[in-house]
Amino acid sequence: MNLIENLEWRHATKAYDPTKKVSEKDLNEILEAVRLAPTSSGLQQFRVVVVEDQETKSKLVKGALNPECVTDCSHILVFAAWDNYTDEKIDKVYDLTTDERDLPRGRFDSYTSQLKESLSQLTNEQHFEHAAKQAYIGLGLALAQAAELRIDSTPVEGFSSQVFDEVLDLPAKGLKSTVIMYLGYSDTSKDWLSSMKKVRIPMNEFAIRAK
Repeated sequence: MNLIENLEWRHATKAYDPTKKVSEKDLNEILEAVRLAPTSSGLQQFRVVVVEDQETKSKLVKGALNPECVTDCSHILVFAAWDNYTDEKIDKVYDLTTDERDLPRGRFDSYTSQLKESLSQLTNEQHFEHAAKQAYIGLGLALAQAAELRIDSTPVEGFSSQVFDEVLDLPAKGLKSTVIMYLGYSDTSKDWLSSMKKVRIPMNEFAIRAK
């Protein structure tokens, strides 16, 4: 299967079979796709919280618009972005980069100094908004990798970030939930979208060629 065929196959699953679980091997492949996602300045300014146990799911239900998916899916991936940028966070990433490449620490100081100065002009809210955009890149790759493995998924913005942050103790980690993704296998008897044709705007309207 190629990427286009995988994307043609996938849909936003509306109901999951609670008896079917995603294997650890497949889950790790999806997480690896996210880990390898490109991010601004290579900072990887988000993390993925993996929720599988039913006790935690039950606590998250009150913050979800589709509670049955929360309880019935195999896993919930919570994409959580940095709540702000700090010099320490930036240095930690670039120290890792230089160490792994056998380069002297400080090799990229001219760039990181400009980056820090630029970010210092922004508010913490703007920091989070910027970091959150990076998480969506990871979400896209997670959806594509899940489709390649023929694992059903649903990207979700309809949830209470306040509830999820509290249940998962994200503020203590310097993170805020941005978007979530359900993983599992469709219950085709309840998943009304599974049998419907995928519909998208025609290419000649969607792709606008600049002149």
